[in-house]
Amino acid sequence: MPAPKQRKIALMGYRSVGKSSLSMQFVEGKFIESYDPTIENTFKKSLRINSTDYELILVDTTGQDEFSMFPSQYSLDVHGYVLVYSIENLKSFEVVTALYDKLVDITGKTYFPSVLVGNKSDMHKCREVPAEDGRKLAEKWKATFLETSAKHNVSVSQVFQTLLNDIERADGNEKPNCSIN
Repeated sequence: MPAPKQRKIALMGYRSVGKSSLSMQFVEGKFIESYDPTIENTFKKSLRINSTDYELILVDTTGQDEFSMFPSQYSLDVHGYVLVYSIENLKSFEVVTALYDKLVDITGKTYFPSVLVGNKSDMHKCREVPAEDGRKLAEKWKATFLETSAKHNVSVSQVFQTLLNDIERADGNEKPNCSIN
């Protein structure tokens, strides 16, 4: 039996946007109410899609801002990026735009597999970032845009499913048409 294909995914964004919550919800199926700032965590999830085994390695990064130094490990051996902002925090949307620009500078690529995520969709009454702004930014980046709620597990697996499809397509592999349960 061949070894599973490893795919490393970095989750990046401003502090308190829900990067860890998205990771925990996807990998362990639970939401943690309390907030404990992340230094850096790594999560692993094994899955089988169309008879291909994958091991996803999720690098849950510390919260960044537009002035953060960009650690090189976030660009080395990373197959795709989940760029997360909170729909209730305009600053987080501005920061994710700056992070994308830093990724372009560091990788030297104008395209890399990525998903732009507007998290905390359950907080729609406090919305500061219109969904249309997220859609337009993702379109500019040639990325997928999704709004999620890690708290209510809305579209969480779709983030990783979509990104895995994009990674495989970018690697020249057949699109796995995956569905993660």
